[in-house]
Amino acid sequence: MWTRFRVLCILAAAVGISAVSDSASAEVVPGTIVSVDSKGTRLVVKLRGKETNRALRLASDASILIDGKKGLVSRLKPGQSVYAFVSDSYVTRLNVKSTVEPASTKTPTKSSTPVSSKTPVSEPALTKSSSGESRTSSPSVRSRRFPMKSVESTSVAASSSGDWNQFRGPNRDNLSPETGLLASWSDQGPPQAWTARGIGEGYSTVSISNGRVYTMGNVGSEEKVICLDLESGREIWSTVNGSAYREGQGNGPRGTPSIVDGRVYSLGANGDLSCLDAQTGQAQWQKNILREFGGSNITWGISESVLVDGDKVICTPGGQRATMVALNRMTGNVIWTASVPTSPKAAYASPIAIEVGGVRQYVNYTHGGVVGVRASDGQVMWGHRESANGTANCSTPVFHNNSIFTASGYDTGGSLFQLQSRNGQTVSQVAYSTKEMKNHHGGMVVVDGYLYGSSDPGILKCIELRSNRVVWQNRSVGKGAVSYADGHLYVRSEQGPVALVEATPDGYEEKGRFDQPQRSGRPAWSHPVIAAGKLFLRDMDNLLAYDLRAN
Repeated sequence: MWTRFRVLCILAAAVGISAVSDSASAEVVPGTIVSVDSKGTRLVVKLRGKETNRALRLASDASILIDGKKGLVSRLKPGQSVYAFVSDSYVTRLNVKSTVEPASTKTPTKSSTPVSSKTPVSEPALTKSSSGESRTSSPSVRSRRFPMKSVESTSVAASSSGDWNQFRGPNRDNLSPETGLLASWSDQGPPQAWTARGIGEGYSTVSISNGRVYTMGNVGSEEKVICLDLESGREIWSTVNGSAYREGQGNGPRGTPSIVDGRVYSLGANGDLSCLDAQTGQAQWQKNILREFGGSNITWGISESVLVDGDKVICTPGGQRATMVALNRMTGNVIWTASVPTSPKAAYASPIAIEVGGVRQYVNYTHGGVVGVRASDGQVMWGHRESANGTANCSTPVFHNNSIFTASGYDTGGSLFQLQSRNGQTVSQVAYSTKEMKNHHGGMVVVDGYLYGSSDPGILKCIELRSNRVVWQNRSVGKGAVSYADGHLYVRSEQGPVALVEATPDGYEEKGRFDQPQRSGRPAWSHPVIAAGKLFLRDMDNLLAYDLRAN
């Protein structure tokens, strides 16, 4: 796939664009604001998951986003949750949640936030040797390990406490910030709060925002976006998104809505993308990304959950006219298009947003490999095919310590790509490729530097991400999807059972398991969601909510 791409990369390297300085450094500081000085030049942050504070200096041109909108220093207050992006000892950007958290609230330690990015043309493309080992196609990047500094990046923040406003959560890492949850279950599992029926066929999971639950489903001949009440599961509204999608592996949409600033963005299995009013369901704009950008549907239907980042909606039509596109989230108009040589089709994964060395970028799988695209203008910066298979690349990329980990099934496995940025460009290098994580479609999470996920043919594994060392593995749950909350993994087997497993490298320790009732007979592929004190399990026409804070 990457022949023409590799030529461009080598040419770029020849003029020195790909040289990377070892001094390039950046980090993200997550925490809670303790104080802000009167001049607005210095703030003190209580570090997340720690009992220590850190003083930070604000750059004079620092960008401040409060609930996803541009804000002023004067609006910063003690108790607000904040992600401070630090470069060269100064805060260059603040992502702030306006809600002031109670002083007693505890936040679980999280080691990383997965986000996505594509390779700049200046990146030396990587090929595979006859032995299967990765090697660089340009001598401009030395064979060495880059220092790995944690950089955490978020898309538009969830609007209120307890929200899970998009696929894989506020930071697209499947790490829930919920605390105070049940630490063990009986054989019946946690108490069931409610069951909603009538949401139609589909593999979409749910998003939570402002006391409402959003999902998608085939209802009759139509594909619909559906809004439910969080406390009761009662339907509030439903809006047609397009025609119903039907396929032998299971009918219905695969993507999950994203909710930002009172709008719902939903991409259906036929490529229909809509922006709806979150309160009423009224359409603000709609389009079909396959028709508009010269794409064609893929074998098991478009499965992407669109990313909303600032003023942009990011999606990956994989068409002749665009591999990835950025649309204005208010109008749907095109901001930029990004095209990878050979015009690969879409895959089944969803994009993430990351920032490395001050370069914000979007990372996603295509049919041919993982790519990183610069957020400002859509320039394709880097790309790799080591972890891609020729059938279906499904799992969303994971971002940790300036590195991207991707994996796929069909006996392919995963790869860790290390990233560095300089002069507005990002370059990448393969750290390793492995057969130890053949993650098909259940997703992966990183907790304290350890990667957890299901590897074909159904082995739950804990892997030290930096070294690729398998710490433990267990087959008892079987192949499934993994989410994290409050020190535990929520593992949902595709056969139906759900297990609570302690998230620790010390060994596999199961804290409870139950069989999901009212099974549809289809594989349970929808990822579990932990938000607002509840566990949500989507199974075709049924949505089950469980109380995780019950006495």
